[in-house]
Amino acid sequence: MSDAAALLSALVAIPSVCRMPNGAIVALVRDHLARHGVEAAVLPGPEGDRANLFATIGPRDVPGIVLSGHLDVVPAGEGWTGDPFALRQAGDRLVGRGAVDMKGFVACLLALVPEMVRAPLARPIHLALSYDEEVGCVGVRHMIARLPELCATPTACLVGEPSEMRPVLRHKGKVAGRLTVRGRAGHSSRPDLADNAVHLAADLVGLVRGLHEDFVARGPFHDMFTPASSTLQVGVIAGGTGVNVVPDTCRIDWEARAVPGTDPMTIHDALLARVAGLVDPLRAAGREVAVESEVLSAYPALDLPDDAPLRSLAEAWSGHAALGAVSYGTEAGLFQAAGIPSIICGPGRIAEAHRPDESIGLADLDECCAMLRRVIAQQS
Repeated sequence: MSDAAALLSALVAIPSVCRMPNGAIVALVRDHLARHGVEAAVLPGPEGDRANLFATIGPRDVPGIVLSGHLDVVPAGEGWTGDPFALRQAGDRLVGRGAVDMKGFVACLLALVPEMVRAPLARPIHLALSYDEEVGCVGVRHMIARLPELCATPTACLVGEPSEMRPVLRHKGKVAGRLTVRGRAGHSSRPDLADNAVHLAADLVGLVRGLHEDFVARGPFHDMFTPASSTLQVGVIAGGTGVNVVPDTCRIDWEARAVPGTDPMTIHDALLARVAGLVDPLRAAGREVAVESEVLSAYPALDLPDDAPLRSLAEAWSGHAALGAVSYGTEAGLFQAAGIPSIICGPGRIAEAHRPDESIGLADLDECCAMLRRVIAQQS
């Protein structure tokens, strides 16, 4: 195995599933860096059992580049042909949960640490490894908030999500929310004496669909994306206990994907305004109904201009022409929102992520390591 593949095996062996404690994988990375004389800052999140990790190689007092990845993975789920947390080789591919999303990139970073340490870096390379990216880019927000005390303002951020090593300039933003509908329970033989929360929830689903259709029909549009508009959908609806009981509670989980230029929270606010327009008259008429709203996750779009210097740099590092946009979301939008020009470029195919027998090619790791060597040379 190459150094990157061996490190990937060690990373995959730790089941760092999102929303779970991640001390073991943070310790693995911290200890690897320490063996090469690199001190890492372990930055606990407010949850108390999860932490980000940030390390600087090179001078701390001048602007440098952030190489960003996340340490969490989605749950393994069913359908695997082997242990998802034991990396195995199948031909020219390495199979394991997180192999491509995105422990492959992290393994390449760690494999190149000795070369970063030996290089005469004029500008620093920062390693930024986060937790709970898979549930809405949770951890990285706390790390970005602490960047001013950790380093000089970075000039750029490269997020190594799987992009087949093509630099990616844009992705949509996202907001996910939950509407909890409250009604009044009763016997199904007298629905007139109750308020059916599922029925009201069905009306709210119609509001989500209606707002989606408005965006599809009227925009705003961004030609780089398919679909070209912002979108909304309901992903989960749950309520009721039996057919002979009028339900008093129903839950709707929804999400919106916002094209660059549209703040995802403005879509959230527009939906809640429509909800209030439906529910408030019912309450004024004496109906015992209410709707509670909760934001589950949100992150901004990424929108790097076509003529940004980082684009040409990333194309030179990777050896590939940039891709205008992708449909998935990343932490890059949050770095950009913090004033750090950001781009996506990492090994493997996004189609391999979040599926049984997730895998990455050995050649993908080699290509990523070659790119990182060019980054090191450019910072020297």
